[in-house]
Amino acid sequence: MSQSTDTTLGESPLSITSGLRGRHLTRRLVQLYVGLTLYGASAALLVRSGLGLEPWGVLHQGLAGRTGLTIGVVSIVVGAAVLLLWIPIRQRPGLGTVSNVFVVGLAMDATLALVPDVRQLAWRIGLLVAGIVLNGVATGLYIAARFGPGPRDGLMTGLHRLTGRSIRVVRTAIEVAVVATGFLLGGSVGVGTVLYALSIGPLAQFFLRRFALPEQDSGSTAVATGTPGQAILRP
Repeated sequence: MSQSTDTTLGESPLSITSGLRGRHLTRRLVQLYVGLTLYGASAALLVRSGLGLEPWGVLHQGLAGRTGLTIGVVSIVVGAAVLLLWIPIRQRPGLGTVSNVFVVGLAMDATLALVPDVRQLAWRIGLLVAGIVLNGVATGLYIAARFGPGPRDGLMTGLHRLTGRSIRVVRTAIEVAVVATGFLLGGSVGVGTVLYALSIGPLAQFFLRRFALPEQDSGSTAVATGTPGQAILRP
């Protein structure tokens, strides 16, 4: 969770079809769905590492253990539930928002089916590092596509707008609550959780710059990002 200054978010009303124009549309769509797929895959690698998950992953794993559902299905259900919370705070979803609900969870379950459990510490550390780096790549791809924030980050920005609290404060409050709830339900909190929190901002910022498209051709709401370590929108 960020300890730096706030990030300013440029927002305007979105609809599911907004942004479906411009000469870079094909590339943006590819970036969107590749990014979401890789995000789900990276989350699965963190699960297989057994060394701690990202904040929302802790909640998903805890709920999966209590309900008997797969962690990917839980991710879809939680994403849909969070999206419903957009209604009272007057957030509008984009194509990326709706796609996020389904693609990330499906990709997570598919990756878990392909990647076996490992017990050797060296392999687990390798999966942890690979998962965090891949998550940064996925976040850069997804954000640079400019099809709207994921459900969880839309909740964050909506509460930021309604309460007047900073992005840093709102995001920290949400993620602390999510981690605490997930941990109490049996989700995995560990060194991976801390490493993720410290590294995802710089990684996402680095890859966002690599995958960025000319803003004037994106045809959708721009998400302003600051220096590495600041709050970064992600699925």
